[in-house]
Amino acid sequence: MALGSAPAAAASAAACSASAGPHQKQVEKFLGLKVDGKQSTADCKKIRAFQNEHGITPALGYAGPLTWRTMNTMLEQRAAGKNPNKAGKCPVDKGRIACVDLTRQLSWIQDGKKLAFGPVPVRTGKDGYETRTGAKKIYWRNIDHVSSIYKVKMPYAQFFDGGQAFHSVTKSVWNPPGSAGCVNMRHADAKAYWKRLKNGDDVYVYGRKPGT
Repeated sequence: MALGSAPAAAASAAACSASAGPHQKQVEKFLGLKVDGKQSTADCKKIRAFQNEHGITPALGYAGPLTWRTMNTMLEQRAAGKNPNKAGKCPVDKGRIACVDLTRQLSWIQDGKKLAFGPVPVRTGKDGYETRTGAKKIYWRNIDHVSSIYKVKMPYAQFFDGGQAFHSVTKSVWNPPGSAGCVNMRHADAKAYWKRLKNGDDVYVYGRKPGT
């Protein structure tokens, strides 16, 4: 072991914000902690665990805007329940259609007005690489696709707008800041979309991703 490596590792492990963040109370409530707006060691550890799980950096246990925005998106996704198209923003006159709500980072498949699958959380394009809105159609599918641009695997890829596609990822779908334009999905959800959709099926993307 190199001299000084153990103290450095210990310092890194001990790094934890002692300061209350601007969203302390909201974050405490989300995590089931005592809601007092004061940072404690227990608060910091729980917040940092959430940050590490979803790739939020720096993972210092600070209840900042990005951490709360991620949590708030989760709350909006949960609130959608089994009626994600309650506001009627995704067309119901197209037959089978995959809907993508950028605002809630949510997607589902419907047959007319009937919910066929989902809703499921997704990870869409980050600032400067936004997932393009509007009416689309799936035009090409490749179950074992590898990106020629980014040299990364894109399992269950279903392209609907140029290089933008539904596909699975191994990282958290709540990992900020977002994708390079694709609609990232958990493995099981991308597999389910693969089974339920085909070339020519409609896709409708609307809203605006938080932070873009």
